[in-house]
Amino acid sequence: MDIKAPAFPESITEGTIAVWHKGANEPIKRDDLLVDIETDKVVLEVVAPADGQLVRIFKQEGDVVESEERLAAFEIGDVPTTGSAAAEPPVPAAPAASASPAARKLAEEKGLDVAKVQGTGKDGRITKEDVAQYVIEERPTPPPAAAPATKQIDDSEDESGLAFPDQAVGERVERRVPMTRLRASIARRLVEAQHNAAMLTTFNEVDMSPVMALRSKYQEEFQARHNGTRLGFMSFFVRASVEALKRFPAVNASIDGDDIIYHGYYDIGVAVSTDRGLVVPVVRDADALSLAQIEDQINGYGERARGGKLAIEEISGGTFTISNGGVFGSLLSTPILNPPQTGILGMHKIQERPMVVDGEVRVQPMMYLALSYDHRLIDGREAVQFLVAVKQLLEDPARILLEL
Repeated sequence: MDIKAPAFPESITEGTIAVWHKGANEPIKRDDLLVDIETDKVVLEVVAPADGQLVRIFKQEGDVVESEERLAAFEIGDVPTTGSAAAEPPVPAAPAASASPAARKLAEEKGLDVAKVQGTGKDGRITKEDVAQYVIEERPTPPPAAAPATKQIDDSEDESGLAFPDQAVGERVERRVPMTRLRASIARRLVEAQHNAAMLTTFNEVDMSPVMALRSKYQEEFQARHNGTRLGFMSFFVRASVEALKRFPAVNASIDGDDIIYHGYYDIGVAVSTDRGLVVPVVRDADALSLAQIEDQINGYGERARGGKLAIEEISGGTFTISNGGVFGSLLSTPILNPPQTGILGMHKIQERPMVVDGEVRVQPMMYLALSYDHRLIDGREAVQFLVAVKQLLEDPARILLEL
């Protein structure tokens, strides 16, 4: 039977083979992970439909695939440890020398027999660096000229993320690697946001001592009541944003051509940073969730995002976004809109500062807030009042529960 790529959603047209986890003629159990396909939003996993083995692989790592395109041929049944080869000669994901595609390409360019290279990768796999080291040791290049120019290397990236500097030791090099699909998608959307929206940002600051006192007082009881879920800051910001969105519907709206779409629900996107880039999973119907349910969803999204396990529907849609640069130490920044949304709230680092409270100077834990908004739909007055409403709700959390 054929192993095919998953059916991609309408928003995704193609993907790239990221990693083959199984090779040809390797015993495979049902539901074993066969291959990862990277799209511009998520990494999709393809698993084995039954016990058996791959007898032929048609798409190698780095190849572009379309929705439901054939990836490999799969033979169902118990796989003997020894026996005759399959009727059709297999084309393995990794060749007989167990070398990565990048290593094989470099060996061919240098006229090397890749089998002579000692592999240092996983399970003895030959990496591009192994081939590079072999070249340096066995075929040293002549010394550079007296005044060498900067060499730009146009080379592909291997599985370690490193490119081989094809120059003598001591010469300056540059490394050129292609963007991942996710990074390219992020870049495209950010440029679109700058070009297609009249984006402005307004700032304010919030005294976090009421929320911090509430967390300190009820943290242990909250965790005991909700199966270990910690009471964090993000749930307060989500609930405060929802209450403010109810008062200012334009901030929860989107623009579609010459039409304005006012959403009657509150799907809050929460930006999560991963090694692959920024993704924005969505907390659906946040107005109907408790603080514990919001924290559980955000924590679950964070774990799956860092593992590349988010589903397409978990990062699609959203009516408003919250981004927390404070976890990285940012004191103040300008968040960029997440199209087609018209507003995004930026959280920042909590820092103690001297503040005048009731005529006295006190040291208070303060956070700068930033609201970027689409001025085509939202006037400055509405944006400022929205941010003030968020500030008031956080400085008096009882207002969130009482919807005041």
